Amino acid sequence: METMDSKAIFLLVFTCLAGNIHLVFGARSFSIDYKNNCFEKDGKPFQYISGSMHYSRVPHYYWKDRLQKMYMAGLNAIQTYVPWNFHEEQQGVYNFSGHRDLEHFLDLANQTGLLVILRPGPYICAEWEMGGLPAWLLQKPNIVLRSADTDYLGAVNSWMAVLLPKMKRWLYTNGGNIISVQVENEYGSYYACDYNYMRHLRTLFQLFLGENTVLFTTDGNTDKEMTCGSLEGMYATIDFGTDTKISQAFSRQRRFEPRGPLVNSEFYTGWLDHWGDQHAEVDTQKVSTMLGEMLSMGASVNMYMFEGGTNFGYWNGADHDNRFRSVVTSYDYNAPLSEAGDPTEKLLTIQDTIRKFREIPEGPMPPASSKMAYGFVTLTMVGELNRLLDTLCPQGPVKSQYPLSFEEMKQFYGFMLYRTKLPRDLPENTALISPLNGVRDRAYVSVNGVFQGILERDVTLVMNITGKQGDQIDVLVENMGRVNFGSKINDRKGLLTHLILGMDVLKDWLIFPLNIDEAIASGWPQSGMRRSTPTPIRGPSTGPVFYQGTLAPNGLAWDTFLRLTDWTKGQVWINGVNLGRYWPKRGPQQTLYVPGPLLSPTQPNNITVLELEGAPPHTRVVFLDRPQLSSTASGT
Repeated sequence: METMDSKAIFLLVFTCLAGNIHLVFGARSFSIDYKNNCFEKDGKPFQYISGSMHYSRVPHYYWKDRLQKMYMAGLNAIQTYVPWNFHEEQQGVYNFSGHRDLEHFLDLANQTGLLVILRPGPYICAEWEMGGLPAWLLQKPNIVLRSADTDYLGAVNSWMAVLLPKMKRWLYTNGGNIISVQVENEYGSYYACDYNYMRHLRTLFQLFLGENTVLFTTDGNTDKEMTCGSLEGMYATIDFGTDTKISQAFSRQRRFEPRGPLVNSEFYTGWLDHWGDQHAEVDTQKVSTMLGEMLSMGASVNMYMFEGGTNFGYWNGADHDNRFRSVVTSYDYNAPLSEAGDPTEKLLTIQDTIRKFREIPEGPMPPASSKMAYGFVTLTMVGELNRLLDTLCPQGPVKSQYPLSFEEMKQFYGFMLYRTKLPRDLPENTALISPLNGVRDRAYVSVNGVFQGILERDVTLVMNITGKQGDQIDVLVENMGRVNFGSKINDRKGLLTHLILGMDVLKDWLIFPLNIDEAIASGWPQSGMRRSTPTPIRGPSTGPVFYQGTLAPNGLAWDTFLRLTDWTKGQVWINGVNLGRYWPKRGPQQTLYVPGPLLSPTQPNNITVLELEGAPPHTRVVFLDRPQLSSTASGT
């Protein structure tokens, strides 16, 4: 008898699969049933009970834990954003590995039994840096974001041509778990109201995902927002929280979608915090009661957020209504799962509500992660930032007659230092002015290495300095996160206008783009400490100064929370990983979340702090076993 070679076997199997594709996937379908006002999944009416979790805000080693808790709470779906700038920080360079491995996240959700509502933007808001748009778009000076502007659409096309083909295999109808895909995000709240842009996105999504994919839009509860945000061919949904009448909101959705399911795509379980706010809280009973009312109406509901997570590094966004307000590092959101992924009373109450409408999986809720109060660590001073430029900017400065922005320097996040000379003697206090509110967002000013004070966007536009002709003036500018919502998302950073000193325009700048994160990730300052006789350790200094220390191992690597009591404002790294910003004096957030797997149970753990204004005399930090997200929390 003849035997078939491997190629022939492959062709036979492929032919059989191709011929029976409807047998393999025929039972899998997801659509909108306009006749019965519901979703239809596999030929049956379907109601989703979903919760938002952003993979970009949760370390990848905790994804499975969070997803399991959401599943055990009774959810049958999750909703997640795809932040474009998280995957394409530099134009044309794509990163889908590690914490950015979106397909691994989708796979874990699939294994857990959770469907996915995907929100790939290109704009996402989300209190995320620039609403997920990459800052390199702003290198085009006249670009009109979120519109049919040719430069913007060209970049969107290139990104979607990378992202959407990866997503197609994860569609439910293709054997995956993505049931619906949102196009743009709350577009009705944006001033442009450009239907050509939305039509282009609809065509683009259908091209890559197929015309039968359920596309939808989400907008706020006003006629204007629903009018500008919705478009034929994409199902219009609405978002609202506990301060809204359900009947009024769904009546508005019905004016735009007379038939089909009622959908609240963002039912707010909590809210965000800005620096200087009170910590936001939303009443558990109100959330639970309204959720039950919407589910009893047959509505599909996504709870935003179900697990908030953390704005690690520089990823926080900002708002600009009357003034610039930066979002804090914690994105706890007062959600059912805490920032550290722990079940809360809110989760248990919501679970009891869901139990009335669908079967809850059997078995116990996975427990909270183990926490450790590792105690105090005393830090020592490494040195003033402006004395460490050989390490932080090894390529040297760029010379420019006038200041250049972060975007012009291709330094999109973090810090840049601007240096020049005083043009004349200033024996008396002389005003240093940022005209037209040109400091974006905070500037730390020193003369000959002596800290003088701060200029802050929308807050402090003038300060006084003294000095002699030829003295060195350093201006360290911090990007506090780009605006993520509204008309001001084209939020360029740095010194955007000249600085004026008395009657003089400061010129002839040396501009240092600082790659602090790369230096610290490479082991500095611990690996770079001089082995010769050290400089005598001085007390704390004012202005931008680096400090370092080590947390001794104790055999455990448990979650913990870092508090910098009496420190002013700055950035923290643990073992080379940027935890985010601290600013306890402005609050409300007092602690930074430290995921346990960041720590070594057997080796010293390196702590690096960039204090921007002034450290306390004790230079101690403390690791606690619980978060303090409110300025009114008890002291250490």
